[in-house]
Amino acid sequence: VLISVTIIYTSICRHRTSVKIKGHGYCIQIEYGDIFKKDNCKKVINFDECFTTNVGSKPSEIKPTSVCGKYLLSHPIDSTQMQTLIANAGLKPTRSKSKYQNKIRYESGRIVPNDEYLLMAFAKLGEDGRGQFFSQDEFVDCLSILWNEINKYYCQTDVCIPILGSGLTRIGDKILTQQELLDIIITSYQLSTYKLKAPYQLYIVCRKNNDFSLQKIGTTL
Repeated sequence: VLISVTIIYTSICRHRTSVKIKGHGYCIQIEYGDIFKKDNCKKVINFDECFTTNVGSKPSEIKPTSVCGKYLLSHPIDSTQMQTLIANAGLKPTRSKSKYQNKIRYESGRIVPNDEYLLMAFAKLGEDGRGQFFSQDEFVDCLSILWNEINKYYCQTDVCIPILGSGLTRIGDKILTQQELLDIIITSYQLSTYKLKAPYQLYIVCRKNNDFSLQKIGTTL
């Protein structure tokens, strides 16, 4: 019986597609899926610090395979429209300019609402327009700002985010994996004073890959 139960439990865990984490006054659901297929929720789309809207293969353009690129291909926005959205949100630029062409930049974690989407300033840019690495402290600071911004704009509905920082966050010379980033995101939300009020919850959508498992949540910290 014990062997049968173990086999069944192992099989269920291996094929699990979502995990729910509940705490005092909050609920987080982590699941495999496509953020664009989530209904009845606000969806966070991470842009760069300058809210670049050009999609293409140049270093300074948004990659079409990224979450931001997919969003812009299905919901085209030009730079003028983006500036209107930013102005309507009352979002102020930082005092310092971007390293890329001295452009106006916005603090990582700040949000510009656009219907069901929450457009987020995220990746800092280097001189060539590529996203620069975050330190872990910078990533955590960004998340703290994000939870505050979501609290302002979630409008009494669920919120869905991708795993942020993939390929852009590191500790020293080590680039953090999707597994490590997810644990940081979950812990940051648990510690934040800004959480979605029940019955609304935070969804984190993940990509399936070989170095990631829902069963390993919480094991990297």
